[in-house]
Amino acid sequence: MKCKNRKHHKNGIGPKLITGCFLIGIAFNANAQNYWKKNTGRTAKVILTNSKTSEKMADKGTVTFEKFGQPKETDACIFVDPDFKYQKLIGIGGAITDASAETFYKLPKNKQKEIIEAYYGKNGLGYTVVRTNMNSCDFSSDSYTYVTENDTSLKSFNVAHDEKYKIPMIKEAQRAIGNSFTFYFSPWSPPAWMKSNKNMLKGGRLENRYYQTWADYYIRFIKEYEKRGINVWGLTVQNEPMATQTWESCIYTAEEEGEFLKNNLGPTLWKNEYKEKKVMIWDHNRDLIYQRATTTLSDPETSKYASGIGYHWYETWNNKTQLFDNLSETQRAFPDKFLAFTEGCKEKFDMSRIYDVSLGELYGRNMINDFNKGTALWTDWNVLLDETGGPNHVGNFCFAPIIADTKTGEVHYTYEYYYVGHVSRYIKPNAQRIGSSSNRADLIATSFMNTNGQLVTVIMNESDNDIDTNLWIEGMSAKISAPAHSIQTVIL
Repeated sequence: MKCKNRKHHKNGIGPKLITGCFLIGIAFNANAQNYWKKNTGRTAKVILTNSKTSEKMADKGTVTFEKFGQPKETDACIFVDPDFKYQKLIGIGGAITDASAETFYKLPKNKQKEIIEAYYGKNGLGYTVVRTNMNSCDFSSDSYTYVTENDTSLKSFNVAHDEKYKIPMIKEAQRAIGNSFTFYFSPWSPPAWMKSNKNMLKGGRLENRYYQTWADYYIRFIKEYEKRGINVWGLTVQNEPMATQTWESCIYTAEEEGEFLKNNLGPTLWKNEYKEKKVMIWDHNRDLIYQRATTTLSDPETSKYASGIGYHWYETWNNKTQLFDNLSETQRAFPDKFLAFTEGCKEKFDMSRIYDVSLGELYGRNMINDFNKGTALWTDWNVLLDETGGPNHVGNFCFAPIIADTKTGEVHYTYEYYYVGHVSRYIKPNAQRIGSSSNRADLIATSFMNTNGQLVTVIMNESDNDIDTNLWIEGMSAKISAPAHSIQTVIL
């Protein structure tokens, strides 16, 4: 199989990543062609969340595969082909922020245990990924850093602030996850004294004279967390580097981010024997991801320090026109970098809406399309928030999959929780996405093969109409009922 993409050869990656020329690849399984022909009558398990019947991840028994030749245009179908293999899943999870941890420790012990099990336990969502904030973010009760004013030597560096709530909750998650624990962090802002506006809030930029001090800051953070038994898998350079927010924020152009990574952060990580840490650039919306990646990574000396490209969903989340194609274009340009969804949530919290199915559909639509466009890591925002959609020190209140009423101790599971679970509970780390497509716009689906050979397909119907469809695999098909406003997981 010869790579024909001249850009890949020009960049010296074609021979090393032959699969990169085919949307991360085509892998032919010699046994797959005859697999289904020998397995007429094979059954698959169906798990369904149906908003009309209020079923949540309900076991709906099995469906049976029978011979089904050429489909007609009138046949609604989800087509799956295990011969075509693409990216491997790093993991799925959510952020343990100050807000999540503070809310967690306001709850009774039995509720704390319930939440840890709900996300990370054997019967939970199967989360393996945890993101957190370095220094404060909007979902903190106040603004804070780990050093005193103008301490360029960082001798005062101390994470005592995090030891009260955040570190203990992260360690609870770590214990429940075990060996698959994947932890990374992101800064929202350097200390105010390092910035042009002398304020952690409202944008500003990192002053050039503090580039190396700030790079050293990441090292101190890693060392302090690892000293406490929390292994750091990776980091992003800057959360939302093009957003001047009312909360903690810091602006980098693509060139500035590249210069900081090439001259300071990357060499400092490698010098401290942290070469294996996964550095992700961008960490902002899909709208500019291609421009940022092609600009920041155009210099090979910068690119060598970057493992992935992070992104959020806030560009057009409210009108179902997310720019998913920007992901596949970026992945084609950089097949040696993984795509990472690093943050997303539904904004403008309203307690009266926590049981709306639209919350789950926002997640299902994004996850399925993100994975189909090449995403390998998917991280929700806050894993837990309180009855106000906070705490949040600038009033930026949002939804989370689990909302806890700290006044009553009641825990609410939104449709976000269940829609994410249809993917995260059944598709495991190192699973490989396989070829799939739908011939109906109202049905979207993604398919993965777990390392044990289990084939998992997630199907979502966001329309107002029930749809009967066929899950078609190499001339075999199972009849699937997709109710209106539902999501289901089919496990072979």
